[in-house]
Amino acid sequence: MKIINIKDLNPGMFVVGVIKQTGHIKIKNQGWVKTQKSIDSLKATGVLEVEIDPSKTLHEEAHSDVPPCDMPEAVDSVVNPWHKSTSMDSELTQAAKLYDEAKNLQKKAFKDLQSGSTIDISAFKETAHGLIDSVFRNQDALACIARIREKDTYLLEHSINVSILISIFAKHMGLERSVIEQMTTGALLHDIGKVHIPDTILQKPAQLSIEEFEVMKQHAKYSYDIVMNAQLGKIATEIAGYHHERLDGSGYPFGYEAKDLSQYVRMAAIVDVYDALTAERVYKVGMTPVKAFRLLREETPHHFDTELLNVFINAIGVYPVGTLVKLTSQRVGIVSGSNPDTPLQPIVKVFYHAKHMRYIEVKDIDLANKRVNDGLEAAIKPEEFSLDLLKFFRHSMLP
Repeated sequence: MKIINIKDLNPGMFVVGVIKQTGHIKIKNQGWVKTQKSIDSLKATGVLEVEIDPSKTLHEEAHSDVPPCDMPEAVDSVVNPWHKSTSMDSELTQAAKLYDEAKNLQKKAFKDLQSGSTIDISAFKETAHGLIDSVFRNQDALACIARIREKDTYLLEHSINVSILISIFAKHMGLERSVIEQMTTGALLHDIGKVHIPDTILQKPAQLSIEEFEVMKQHAKYSYDIVMNAQLGKIATEIAGYHHERLDGSGYPFGYEAKDLSQYVRMAAIVDVYDALTAERVYKVGMTPVKAFRLLREETPHHFDTELLNVFINAIGVYPVGTLVKLTSQRVGIVSGSNPDTPLQPIVKVFYHAKHMRYIEVKDIDLANKRVNDGLEAAIKPEEFSLDLLKFFRHSMLP
């Protein structure tokens, strides 16, 4: 396979898929490009780079033998990845149930592997299906749940959160459902290899020593083997084994470089680090999303793919759903809905007043509404006002 710029695409080439784009088109199937008109249609919909199979390139005289379906002419109309078929309130209950089921599945999988039993792969596939369905109905619900988590459940919740975020990411990339399913399943299992890491290292409530970290690095190899043996597919296996690899070769456990890392692995690396940076742990306060984005940007292009990082930020928003924010009115609330056309003006569910230091009536404020005279001041941490977001979420956000 070879990735080329759209301007280098010529009639007779076999296109495997879209790699980089500014729009959100979906390719129905792989196929040969027979005409310049088809190439021009891809350019017009925002395609920048495609993956081709050079071994299938046809010479001009062979075009007549090409199957009648000319791949780029089988492009769906532009898909709006922000489309919501259900409301946030109606999806939250289902999303919370899916999240709890995924958490219980993670617990069972770790227990099974520790006892020498095999894990139920079909259950992981089913869970991935459920998460993806919810994301396609309304990504805000699961995104919100993924942001509000407990400090002492990082090991279980991290993989679930990565799977949710990568499904949102993949949806905004316009990837095929079958690909998203592999990516989400691989993300659910990307840290499963930690079952083979000693508890003294895995559960250590502080940063690891150099020696301990060398042991911890091996979890990616273990994850690779577990997912590969489960025959979940190349994409899922590579996400499980390569998510700590970096474009400049400085990652682990294999030290692979950019040329060895697929688009899917690059996406997983971004999501994995983002969730780790923003997570609350017993020994570490999580960063705000804005600060995490800034740190990730500083690590491009030597560690992370710049273009993919931009798509990820656009996909979950500058102030992702579930982020605690303070408004210029000094009201405090949780971002409860996204406004993609005005990313700095999301919907905020306010419940506290920072100046008066008291709880207030819970209500949604759509900052994009012209009648609303308020705006975002900053993303904040709940510790600043001794707020229990988990308690608020359970009592005030779930229907």
